[in-house]
Amino acid sequence: MEPLEAFGFLDLRVGRVIRAEPNEKAKKPSYKLWVDFGPLGVKTSSAQITHLYRPEDLVGRLVVAAVNLGTRVVAGFPSEVLVLGVPDAEGRVVLLAPEREVPLGGRVF
Repeated sequence: MEPLEAFGFLDLRVGRVIRAEPNEKAKKPSYKLWVDFGPLGVKTSSAQITHLYRPEDLVGRLVVAAVNLGTRVVAGFPSEVLVLGVPDAEGRVVLLAPEREVPLGGRVF
């Protein structure tokens, strides 16, 4: 399979965090996120992003997420999408996001 063809199987979309709260049941510190993907609806995600982000700072923020990896249950919370990030020099997750406003649900290509 060609690398570009393999990339096509991954469905990456832009969403906006509409709610964020600590996941108290998680073994590792994490947040429960509700992300609006426009025409795809609101999806949930469990994200280990507590080092650099507070729940109130996440609400309204654009994020990039993989939306077609299936649902996992993390500490009793359904995680339907994988919000993407990159580690900084200390290993803390820095969220990926578009550099300007774009329509919710927009596909990354």
